[in-house]
Amino acid sequence: MKSKLVRKNPIEVPNPVGKYSHITIIPKDATMYAFSGQIGVGHDDQLPKTLHEQITNTLKNIEIILASEGMDATQVVKANIWATEEIDWDYFDHKWDTMFGDSYPSMTIAYVSALGLPDIKIEIDIWAAK
Repeated sequence: MKSKLVRKNPIEVPNPVGKYSHITIIPKDATMYAFSGQIGVGHDDQLPKTLHEQITNTLKNIEIILASEGMDATQVVKANIWATEEIDWDYFDHKWDTMFGDSYPSMTIAYVSALGLPDIKIEIDIWAAK
């Protein structure tokens, strides 16, 4: 991809209520990547009990899967976040900022009654471009 992603928050719409961009423009010369949802399983193949630990592991797993394709968080276009319990936004935003800095991808967040396995509290799927 010769051009960079462009992230915008038009002044005509209200400011984002979280750490995301309303619009992410993908250059026409980019290759799109769709990544399956990542969960908080650690390198020991165990799923932690707490949402905080699952958030930490989930974001780490996203960084690893991006790196496996020679990518990093700056190339994430869109994130869909699914959670079964209320997210501690102070904790989440700290981890999110560490990963993305101040260049946030577009985002959708939903609270759901269950995910793929009973103990999963959060799942994040991403789209990226390079």
